Amino acid sequence: ITGTVSLKGEPMAPIMEDLSKGKNVEFCSTHPDAKDGIRPRVKVAAAGGKLQNAVVFIENIETGKPWGDAGKFVFDFDKCDIKQKMGVIRKPTKAEKKSGGVVKVINQDDGILHNPHGYSVKGANRKTLFNKPLPSKGDVADVTKSIARLKQKKDKHFFLQCDQHNFMEADARIVWNPYYAITGADGSFTIDGVPDGKYKVTAWQPYVGESTAEVTVSGGAAKADFTLTAK
Repeated sequence: ITGTVSLKGEPMAPIMEDLSKGKNVEFCSTHPDAKDGIRPRVKVAAAGGKLQNAVVFIENIETGKPWGDAGKFVFDFDKCDIKQKMGVIRKPTKAEKKSGGVVKVINQDDGILHNPHGYSVKGANRKTLFNKPLPSKGDVADVTKSIARLKQKKDKHFFLQCDQHNFMEADARIVWNPYYAITGADGSFTIDGVPDGKYKVTAWQPYVGESTAEVTVSGGAAKADFTLTAK
């Protein structure tokens, strides 16, 4: 399934974060996007009306390709930022709950304490999934066991923030099958290996909303375009 996700209207303006009011001011101000101690925090990116970092996924598919590495994700805390602004995560299997490796957070900053705090978000409500201090560069929090309690009908939006530097944020969609994609800078996506059939396909961006369409895959291919309306 290929297509494009577009944004109707103007995206929300970046939040201009004053780094001088937080911790580790000198180090955090070296971020490449910072200027005079101010850094833009972009929650909705849409150049030319094409929505970047939207997650497109199939809702109702029970068979097909195996998970493999799909749904495994690493968040890098690097230069007082989280490199991966949008991710996709999944509930680990029983075996993975013991072995780990499904979701990890890594501190890449030398001499900087980071404190990743992961939530399941529903509306204005947040449920803590984990809260793990990472005091040194190279420290890893494998939070696979913490996300094993995700529930399919309740948990959709994962939000990650640093308790030491609250301008460090990332989001992820919680998925229940390996048929998904994240849109690129041009809003395009490809979900491969989809068996022929009719499916509900959803495009989602946490600060814009979502749109669902019925898509028919025939001969191994289908086209699906989505338009989300800016808030």
